[in-house]
Amino acid sequence: MAKSAAAIPAEVSAEAQALRAELQEHNYRYYALDDPQIPDAEYDRLLQKLQRLEADYPDLITPDSPTQRVGQTPLSAFATVTHELPMLSLDNAFSEEDIWAFDRRVKDRLQDDSDIEYACEPKLDGIAVSLLYQDGMLVRGATRGDGTQGEDITQNVRTIDSIPLRLRGRDYPAVLEVRGEIYMPRAGFERLNEKAREAGDKTFVNPRNAAAGSLRQLDARITARRPLEMCAYSIGYVEGEVPGRHSDILEALRGWGLKINREIQVVQGAQACIDYYRELGERRTGLAYDIDGIVFKVNRRDLQEELGFVARAPRWAIAYKFPAQEEMTELQDVEFQVGRTGAVTPVARLKPVFVGGVTVSNATLHNRDEIQRLGVMIGDSVIVRRAGDVIPQIVSVVTDKRPDNARAIEFPEHCPVCGSPVEMVPGEIVARCDGGLICPAQRKQAIKHFASRKALDIDGLGDKLVEQLVDKGLIQAVADLYHLTREDLSGLERMGEKSAENLLEALEKSKNTTLAKFIYALGIREVGEATARNLAQHYGSLDELASADESSLQQVDNVGPVVAHFVAEFFEQEHNREAVDKLRKAGVTWTEQAPVDRDSLPLAGLTYVLTGSLEQLTRDQAKERLQALGAKVAGSVSKKTDYLVAGPGAGSKLKKAEELEVDIMDEAGLLELLSQWEAE
Repeated sequence: MAKSAAAIPAEVSAEAQALRAELQEHNYRYYALDDPQIPDAEYDRLLQKLQRLEADYPDLITPDSPTQRVGQTPLSAFATVTHELPMLSLDNAFSEEDIWAFDRRVKDRLQDDSDIEYACEPKLDGIAVSLLYQDGMLVRGATRGDGTQGEDITQNVRTIDSIPLRLRGRDYPAVLEVRGEIYMPRAGFERLNEKAREAGDKTFVNPRNAAAGSLRQLDARITARRPLEMCAYSIGYVEGEVPGRHSDILEALRGWGLKINREIQVVQGAQACIDYYRELGERRTGLAYDIDGIVFKVNRRDLQEELGFVARAPRWAIAYKFPAQEEMTELQDVEFQVGRTGAVTPVARLKPVFVGGVTVSNATLHNRDEIQRLGVMIGDSVIVRRAGDVIPQIVSVVTDKRPDNARAIEFPEHCPVCGSPVEMVPGEIVARCDGGLICPAQRKQAIKHFASRKALDIDGLGDKLVEQLVDKGLIQAVADLYHLTREDLSGLERMGEKSAENLLEALEKSKNTTLAKFIYALGIREVGEATARNLAQHYGSLDELASADESSLQQVDNVGPVVAHFVAEFFEQEHNREAVDKLRKAGVTWTEQAPVDRDSLPLAGLTYVLTGSLEQLTRDQAKERLQALGAKVAGSVSKKTDYLVAGPGAGSKLKKAEELEVDIMDEAGLLELLSQWEAE
């Protein structure tokens, strides 16, 4: 329970003041001087101590307290900038009901049931930045970063024509922080990609990625060649007088020489906001730039101040996001692909349509059940959705447009690649080819998996090379990789003598592996890295694993009936046993050991989470070594997390760990922990 100001003991107040001073000194040394005096773990302990004091005594909190930072950011090639006022994020709305609810919250807090005046602005799909002007001169440009600290990109923003280096007129504040969005117009984006294609360079995926990449160029001359623009959308820190309405501030910014979006409007009430959203949504594709929603802000600044903030977002603004972009097109055909595990997946071949920033000609139909749910037929007009980098999918059928010659989609009874029967496993919704390694499609995928980084890590054996080797009949199974010769490889496309020699060396190197990696490399269904490691530790040898029955397998940590069935079934099949024998005869070896009782391992029962960048270990190496000592390595922080390992660049996971009072260590602490237990 929080205590009142009068209840704060003098010694507690003094302790909080000393902690703040100590933390601020360490921040200065870490960020300004690049000369940290204590490890990150000790800094985190000091910060958590202050957080606990301020939670008990909220009146102890001061604006400059380290606990009021949104978070810490790492040093990089760009200098670190601390924003005078945090650049907060916005809460999102996804429906008209959300807008009505937002409007009601505003009215309730203001105790005013009259229509609120809102400023409506397109939400540009770009990069948020801060521009600092002193006496009218641009002195700093910075990225939003984590909201409290960003990167100094002054030299890059100076190259953008729409950003004035000196403000117009004389009535601007002595110190003015302008906030806005840097973006790349569609026409400029297309020109940039066209030049890249002509030069044989890699193209950008979409305008937002292009803008982000352009702003993070260390050479400002590259940024200068990119067609970037900026629209101002608010102000931050100010020393001087500014208008009392947000819309008037924007007009003042325009008068001082800054670009303002011409679509901005001021309306009364929630319904007018919704009408604006609908109207601009209809014109969205005709705009010269990408937008992903509309921002509504209470227009009067005095009301904004009265409403205040909650968590990391203002109560007086909300972003109404557009739904995932959708378009209508024609389903021209359905083909069936076969994956590494034999899964037969229907793929829709579409009449090409531009949606979500790209031209889409294929979409997933997932499985037989999805086809039945949609009621889709070949020849139908369908609605295709693509949101961000998600694989395009068909979300509905326009049955009113169904042509007379529409055809039902027939799921194959035999594999389209090898002709083997296609079967449905009870309890599953995925149909599978039962051809196993005799199926060329599965064979290719099995070899790609076997050579992948987390399996036997055969450097230089990429997907296209595997395709060539199988198509030319040079390999039929994974063991054939180890019988390849320089003559076999030198005749392949883009495979010179040096490349062939490097691949043969990589193959030879891959022969020495671990039992866990070998089990994972076999590609047994549902057996990932963690399960492979548990199996290796439990049985100690491949022969013991291969002879285990389903009942025995279920005694392994995190192995249930389904995984046990797949493992037992794999080793029961003669062609799989032959494949393993051939690999052994080809010289693939691994270290076997006595079975390990995972409960006896030093870190058994503990859950770790890794975040940020590590310098002496890769994240995979750290994960593997922790798991070898019995720890579970999770992907997110929860109440069940015991330790967070935080490197430079730690973000939301670090903040959540601090909130949950999870123990935090840096890389030095992790290395000390690993060396302590691995030496025993």
